[in-house]
Amino acid sequence: MGTRHIDSPTQLTLDEKVTQLDVWLVHGKVHVVGTDGPARIEVRRIGHKGLTVTQANGSLSVRHDLPNGTWVPGGIWPLGLWWLGRRGWLAEVIIAVPPATATSLTVINGDVVASGLRHRTTVDVTSGSIAMMGLGGQIRAKTVSGSIEAVGIAGELTMQTVSGEISLAGSSADQVYARTISGAITCDLDNPRAFVVHLDTVSGSITVRVPENANLSVDLGAASGSVTSAFPQVPSTNATGRRSASGQIGAGTGRLRASAVSGTVSLLAGPASEGDDQPPQESVSPTTGGSVT
Repeated sequence: MGTRHIDSPTQLTLDEKVTQLDVWLVHGKVHVVGTDGPARIEVRRIGHKGLTVTQANGSLSVRHDLPNGTWVPGGIWPLGLWWLGRRGWLAEVIIAVPPATATSLTVINGDVVASGLRHRTTVDVTSGSIAMMGLGGQIRAKTVSGSIEAVGIAGELTMQTVSGEISLAGSSADQVYARTISGAITCDLDNPRAFVVHLDTVSGSITVRVPENANLSVDLGAASGSVTSAFPQVPSTNATGRRSASGQIGAGTGRLRASAVSGTVSLLAGPASEGDDQPPQESVSPTTGGSVT
């Protein structure tokens, strides 16, 4: 297809194979879904600045092209350029690509939804929300101001916010890393063989639920606030000073760490998950894999 400029709502079906997707928007919404069949793009709304779509050598790019010399350091939108997000730099886009497509999604001001992708997905939003459903492989999601919601995730998941809540539900991920400066973290894991779960917040509460047949070495702590545990083998101590709870659930082959500076930490017991007779995953070392930086 080469390069094409889109300046009105349109639908495109791409004949060439897509193995990598890169989306970069100033302002708007993007929904990327992994599904069988040819790659497709639906532009539902578009500002007068338009979008540039480029396809070459298996790579598909959908982006706003900024004027030459415009500087956007690290995805942070300079206040002096904020007017750009309100005057023409608008897009609402739905993109369908094969599930194995490596995907990078960046939105300065707006929302991102990603579903059905099973290889590698990176989402970076400055101001706005991120929703992820049915993803697998290696997943990274970061927003400065906004929430992150993840449902039905497998593989390795890293989530980070400066100001906003993080929630994970109905997921079989075997590695979870979540960090927020100001906001709550809610983590509901269905995988009894999860072997790395690291949750950290500076100001906010942490609630984590794991199957009662999990195999985890547990370390919970809060500088200011209470620590509670539903597992008798992980007793909590809330004496003067640092509140904490530690112990071992099952064989303790995995590791759960949750820490809050100002806020509560709660460990809940969920129903036993099926398949607990399978050995724990060993593909990535708990001490070296994917921590939030």
